[in-house]
Amino acid sequence: MTQTLHNPLVLPDDLPAPQDDGAARHLTGMRLPAIALPATDGSLVDLSGLKGRAVVYVYPRTGVPGQALPTGWDGIPGARGCTPQSCGFRDHFDDLKALGVARLYGLSTQDTVYQREAVERLHLPFPILSDASLQLTRAMALPTFTVDGMTLIKRMAWVIDDGVIGKVFYPVFPPGRNAEAVMAWLRGNRR
Repeated sequence: MTQTLHNPLVLPDDLPAPQDDGAARHLTGMRLPAIALPATDGSLVDLSGLKGRAVVYVYPRTGVPGQALPTGWDGIPGARGCTPQSCGFRDHFDDLKALGVARLYGLSTQDTVYQREAVERLHLPFPILSDASLQLTRAMALPTFTVDGMTLIKRMAWVIDDGVIGKVFYPVFPPGRNAEAVMAWLRGNRR
């Protein structure tokens, strides 16, 4: 079976929308565990210790233009669209800051070397955090799925205030509009 090469910026029109399976309900109100994650800027970030308001968008994995997608990727509800999600947060970075977001991060289970390629290619003005060890994923019982031997986190976004998740966006669809949904919520929930 041959896998087709793809452009991660172009999504098929017939992607299956993810349904709310309840797997993220326990996250609202949760204090993040004290786990330091490596970031693409070379720092270690402990989300539990952040002061002020932060936004973390979580995604399964970014693709690389011209490389094959994981097996059945387009058929997995919510899997496709990590690049449009990241670009949405990039494009609204200044808007999010104007709405009181002190820090913005992406988060996936890919390692920082892989993530750095995406940060550079997509010109992201914020770091991506790696949970390649799945330490945070397991500690928080985050919803995951497995494909081609990879354990990936289902797409979501969090608004965090002083280390506590105040709002969870899950499921996220379409992924390219996630930043706009977060901004709409922030407008009505200023600190």
